[in-house]
Amino acid sequence: MTEDRSGEQPPRSVLVTGASTFLGGYLVTRLAANPDIERVVAVDSRVPTKVLMRRMGRADFLRLDIRRPAIAKAIASYDVDTLVHAAPSILDSVEHTAAIKELNVVGTMQVCAACQRSPSVRRLVLRSSAMVYGAGPSDPGFFSEGTPARKEPRRGYGRDLIDMEGYARGLARRRQDIDVSILRFQSILGPRIRTRMSAYLSLPVVPTAFGRQPRFQFLHEEDALAALEHATLNRRPGTFNIAGDGVVTLSQSVYRAGHLKLPVPAGLISPLTGVLQGGGLPGIRSENTSYLSYGRVLDTTRMRTELGFVPRYSSLETLDDFIERGGSEPVISSDTWRALEHQAVAAATRLQ
Repeated sequence: MTEDRSGEQPPRSVLVTGASTFLGGYLVTRLAANPDIERVVAVDSRVPTKVLMRRMGRADFLRLDIRRPAIAKAIASYDVDTLVHAAPSILDSVEHTAAIKELNVVGTMQVCAACQRSPSVRRLVLRSSAMVYGAGPSDPGFFSEGTPARKEPRRGYGRDLIDMEGYARGLARRRQDIDVSILRFQSILGPRIRTRMSAYLSLPVVPTAFGRQPRFQFLHEEDALAALEHATLNRRPGTFNIAGDGVVTLSQSVYRAGHLKLPVPAGLISPLTGVLQGGGLPGIRSENTSYLSYGRVLDTTRMRTELGFVPRYSSLETLDDFIERGGSEPVISSDTWRALEHQAVAAATRLQ
């Protein structure tokens, strides 16, 4: 068994919440394949798919509600030293309701309380999101981990995540022997994971805010998994922005997918998206409208220098892989776009 560069042993017994979700389930799969980890425990109130259960291999699955004291019993029974709270990934595919808020906020409170009481826990990794920064016209060019949002979320998943991070930081203050790592993921895209952003960009006609050109960063699903695994295996306490290199505008995203923009007043993005999706994932909510109007870009310096993690995919490469393998059909082919581009360049030349 090797040691990380900080001199601390890799985890011996790891418990992962949210095991039925994409990130939680596939993280369990990766950890279970690591021979240096003695025990992996997968926890969720829902049973993972049969395919995912098979991939989990030697991991033990416990069906329990993290809002209940049973989470503390599980930590004690398996002598857990590292807990990865990946359950908030539910925000990618489920509408925000009072029940979901309770699962997120009360569940995280119970997890942190259980860790505080446990003599064995030495590390907590929380999957968070860049949604905590909010989005608005007066935002900085880049959000660093210490930059407060100009208009922080007051409801929805953004508000939940602010409260959840608060519980995690409170644990770090009360138990200074427990290393707490908070990973703030940018919008995740990939051929397998289903998120609001992937559903939005898959629309043949994409409602956009009239007169706005928001800038985005994307995080590939494989890099999201790799970042969680890296934080689990290495002692890197702190809060870290996680995103691929580079910036992609909304127009670039829509056009590279071969889809069409439909500029509308910002207030119509949410209802129009819901109508155009016609089921499946929930439509873009009003709380997401500011993000789709103004975008959000993160400073990832700490990700590289302190966390020691470098994503494999850039934002543009993530977008292109999602387009190529994600099953989204173009309305206008790439050949047509190139022909239109050549025509536009030729017309501009003639006018000079």
